Amino acid sequence: MDQIKAERKVKKKYDYSGDIVLENVSYTYSKNSPFEFRALDNAHLTLSAGIITCVIGTTGSGKSTMIQLTNGLLTTETGRTVIGDYQIPAAMKKIKEVKELRKEIGLVFQFPEYQLFKDTVEKDISFGPINMGGNKQEALAAVPKLLELVQLPADYLTRSPFELSGGQKRRVAIAGIIAMDGNTLVLDEPTGGLDPQGEDDFMKLFKRLNIEQGKRIIMVTHNMDQVLKIADQVVVLHEGKLIAKGTPFEIFSNQEMLERIEIEPPKLYRLMYKLRAEGIDILNKHVRTVEDFAREYRLATAEE
Repeated sequence: MDQIKAERKVKKKYDYSGDIVLENVSYTYSKNSPFEFRALDNAHLTLSAGIITCVIGTTGSGKSTMIQLTNGLLTTETGRTVIGDYQIPAAMKKIKEVKELRKEIGLVFQFPEYQLFKDTVEKDISFGPINMGGNKQEALAAVPKLLELVQLPADYLTRSPFELSGGQKRRVAIAGIIAMDGNTLVLDEPTGGLDPQGEDDFMKLFKRLNIEQGKRIIMVTHNMDQVLKIADQVVVLHEGKLIAKGTPFEIFSNQEMLERIEIEPPKLYRLMYKLRAEGIDILNKHVRTVEDFAREYRLATAEE
């Protein structure tokens, strides 16, 4: 298996493992029609390798459009998209090496049923590696472990994916992308429709894939508590423009910006805003968890 993987890596024409750079990218839906909408407007962004980046913004800010540029599902109207040493210039009609690109940069849509089309879960999860020229038996043999990874029972192998709940479909879709063994997982609202335990399970899974396998995670979400919990970097979009980028601590401590673009901060930061108004300011501290908050609050009040 290792030899097969090594041989495939040698055959790759490009290296997609470096930074993803969106250079002055733009995209317009329904161009030259009464419904024309400029989703991205000359936005420039670097998505670093090996880290977890969360993309936030209100509905219509350009988040989903931006992540679809990362693997060629959409092509920018201006500038270019650069993935490692691979380039997609503006208005390119036919993207070369598209199968190889989408193997390395795997995208899970907000509605996972769009990605499921086989008659069994086993066939759906193994489809990608087999379609890319992988060994069929090895791809099928890997499915039980992938089901375990996304916390689905082994007997789901023979079930139809269309009979599953929305959350289960999302787990199957993510397992199918992980099966491709690419370097990047791009997720559009990956925990939508899940209960709190399911959300927490997925956050732990993404963190594990990042830490243990070095995968770059790019996630669009409206859940700021998740962002605080998992992100190394946060990208803020507003009306098609990149308006801020930084650590979650830098972004969420900027109360004025979040209020201006109508982003609800994490619960812990809402509490810290109130404390600052009362004269106890710990917004410059790295607070991700309740334990972090309690420690910094004790330290701040002990100094008084």
